[in-house]
Amino acid sequence: MNVWDRLSKNRLLVDASIWSADLTALAGEVHRIGHYADLVHVDVADAHFVPGLLFFPDLVRQLRATSSIPFHAHLMVEQPAALIDDFIDAGADILTIHCEVDKNVSDLLRHIRTRGRAPGLALRLDTPVDDAVPYLHLVDLILLLGTELGVKGVDLDPTAMTRITHLRGLLREHGLSDRVKIEADGGLRRHTVPDLRTAGADVISPGSLVFGPEDPETVFSWLHALPAPVDVP
Repeated sequence: MNVWDRLSKNRLLVDASIWSADLTALAGEVHRIGHYADLVHVDVADAHFVPGLLFFPDLVRQLRATSSIPFHAHLMVEQPAALIDDFIDAGADILTIHCEVDKNVSDLLRHIRTRGRAPGLALRLDTPVDDAVPYLHLVDLILLLGTELGVKGVDLDPTAMTRITHLRGLLREHGLSDRVKIEADGGLRRHTVPDLRTAGADVISPGSLVFGPEDPETVFSWLHALPAPVDVP
């Protein structure tokens, strides 16, 4: 079954980022939000494309054994080709690579599809949205960063909403509005998520918002109830 067939088509999808979870008890954290989250977001950093090191295939494999939630690996790495198959074999359902990192982006996206997984494309905050155009027909999802890559706990950039709206227009022009999802990642707070949803985000990747002290049922119920954006011709 296609991963998208397992997810609601009529509400905002929540891709919960384990980077903000209690790292000493990740299996328990995934279980805690398991009845509410639509996806589990796994950031992967190589200390080259972005500062610092983050998650790896064996972690996904271990968490995969504890949960049936789809896993989304966001590969913030210089050489995604070296990791794609490892994350697929570990159980990732969606793999997103950056359009800035490799001349063979199209081939890598096709490879992900050939392996039976959903391919995604990510754009850094300073990457023009139009750079995604050559890949629109190859992906299921486009992730737009709303903050600088590889940092957390910072405010949403003022351009985030207009970038999402622009991407939404491009998808409409290419007849892909119903097939390619837009994900907002970074700067997700209670006061920013409604505006990101209105701008056209289909998916969000919150961290502390869903892994904080607030009751997860309350937070996820609010997120899932946010109204869908209205298309503007």
